[in-house]
Amino acid sequence: MTQIASDATLSGLRSRPFPEQEYLTRLVAVQQRMAERSISSLIVADPANIYYLTGYNAWSFYMPQCLIVPVEGDCHLFTRTMDAAGAHYTAFLPVDRIHGYPDYLVNRPDAHPFDWVVERAMEIGVLVDEVGAYVAAELDAHFFSVRSYLAIQSGLKCSALVDSNELVNWVRVTKSPLEREKLHTAGKIAQRVMETALRELEPGRRQCDVVAEIQHAQALGAHKLGGDYPAIVPMLPTGETAGTPHLTWSDLPLQKGEATTIELAGVFHRYHAPLARTVVLGKAPRKLVECADATNEGMAALLEKMRPGNRTCDVHREFAQTIGKYGLTKESRIGYSIGIGYPPDWGERTMSVRPEDETVIEENMAFHVILGMWMDGWGYETSESMLIGPYGPDLLTDVPRGLTAKE
Repeated sequence: MTQIASDATLSGLRSRPFPEQEYLTRLVAVQQRMAERSISSLIVADPANIYYLTGYNAWSFYMPQCLIVPVEGDCHLFTRTMDAAGAHYTAFLPVDRIHGYPDYLVNRPDAHPFDWVVERAMEIGVLVDEVGAYVAAELDAHFFSVRSYLAIQSGLKCSALVDSNELVNWVRVTKSPLEREKLHTAGKIAQRVMETALRELEPGRRQCDVVAEIQHAQALGAHKLGGDYPAIVPMLPTGETAGTPHLTWSDLPLQKGEATTIELAGVFHRYHAPLARTVVLGKAPRKLVECADATNEGMAALLEKMRPGNRTCDVHREFAQTIGKYGLTKESRIGYSIGIGYPPDWGERTMSVRPEDETVIEENMAFHVILGMWMDGWGYETSESMLIGPYGPDLLTDVPRGLTAKE
């Protein structure tokens, strides 16, 4: 491996967002969950979870990499050699717990980096291969491929390879005081970015020009604190496409009389505060105004339910009953847990605000409640990001809700 300078010479170069004790506390919580489930080793592949447990932050997740956590003892990071050489800049791990697999294993049809990772991890002793032992892996993580799974399975002769069932993600749902500070800062950035978007939307401007201003504001940050890149690019469905979620932008000009739904996020040290609003350039049609009014009433009602002790399904029912008075329905979920995010998603993949989810809301959880009313050729979208306080939601932004009309 490339020679790495001593800790003393690098002290001014580090950019870890948390002190070492924060990471150690998180690791203990994960290892306790592992012990409860009789898991000997945990293979963490989600870059958000690797960041949560070590601080490692780089655009290296497109290649096979993982953190291996034993039920007792120290965790070790495994990544490509060229990335391992710089991992110490962000990860709190000492260099002897960062391992780089050789580059000749990259993009090979006859070999895979996890062949090397499994062998090395067994040598170190962080990966257990014994009869009756369970090795858990993040089988549903976005960057954990089928070939990664098969390589690990092939390398384990005795241990059973099982799904982690988002073990680390569920540890993440309760935010520490330092994490809550990150989310509040992300909220301040989100507010500035949304205010920029609302200001820049004008008839005749190209959609891409507006998005350029949004992305500039995302990087610029707020209150002298720089912003980070978002896990999801700004979404800007416009006109007829406003009736469909998750569309981005084009180089077409914005048209007078059309509505645009804006969904974006403020990001600080990988913590995301998403936010959505809807703008109409000109006089809004009656159906859009009525939908917006009903949806906003539903938002106010559900926020009253976002309190510790209530269930996420209770929150959904409150919203559904409120908009139901106006003949409206919404089949998809209306919220999910948030925190750390890496492409392609800023959700934590744990709780969802929907009828089937009976998770009890607790203080210091974080949610993005997003109400997208997607109709035939038109739509309305509004959202709020929040931390759960002792008596209800603490909103991360203060951008007026409701339909914004720009004459």
